[in-house]
Amino acid sequence: METNLLTQQFLGFIYVFGPKLIGAVLVFVIGLYLINWLSKIAAKGLKKNGLDVSLQSFLSSMIGVALKIMLLITVAGMLGIQTTSFVAIIGALGLAVGLALQGSLSNFAGGVLILVFKPFKVGDLIESQGQSGVVTEIQIFNTILLTTDHKTIILANGAVSNATITNYSKQGSLRVDLTVAVAADTDLEKAKQIVLEVCNQVEGVLPTPAPQVAVLNAEDGMITLAVRPFTTVESYWDVHFSVTEKIKLAFDANGIKKPTPTSIQFTKEL
Repeated sequence: METNLLTQQFLGFIYVFGPKLIGAVLVFVIGLYLINWLSKIAAKGLKKNGLDVSLQSFLSSMIGVALKIMLLITVAGMLGIQTTSFVAIIGALGLAVGLALQGSLSNFAGGVLILVFKPFKVGDLIESQGQSGVVTEIQIFNTILLTTDHKTIILANGAVSNATITNYSKQGSLRVDLTVAVAADTDLEKAKQIVLEVCNQVEGVLPTPAPQVAVLNAEDGMITLAVRPFTTVESYWDVHFSVTEKIKLAFDANGIKKPTPTSIQFTKEL
């Protein structure tokens, strides 16, 4: 008697719950297939847009996780499980994690903005947050710089994305700013011609934009020339030092005199 009762209850359970279980399993299997398919399409789309590889994998994973959570909630609802409290728990958990990782999320958002809008790329010479150096790596949370004296600077992407960024490599060339002082009675045209010849002979100086030489100042018993050759970022300091040295040697060889220092005398009033 008890066996028949248990059998009837089991059959009743199968009759009522069986279709739901079969439907839930089918939805779960088909859903996983569709999620994998959509994830691949999303990955191809991100790659086509030229996003950073690390950002591509991260966003693809996030899309897959979000879709799988939605699938599990749907399957649970089909099985008769109350999903309202489940969704509330997920929301509360997400809020708690967001508050705990507020700074990290800000850096993550900054990293996404940098990787998407590309104000700079790996290999660029930039200045931001009072630091300057060559970008060696753009991570999700940080940007890594290598300074000219081989120091590694780690900048938080949140701060970088919200601050002023100076990209010295964006145009493909960089101007070297030099000043040269000569005596007040110097033949200006001769001095300027010598400087231009030196600039055009120094390896690394670009023909376009052409080097410029102009009078910057003419007072205090001397004339100050502004020397403006252009070069690549990689050759900046080589050109800076080489042009400075060769101008000095060319001026000495051509009799261009340096300004005579003026002495200031103080008279004591009685």
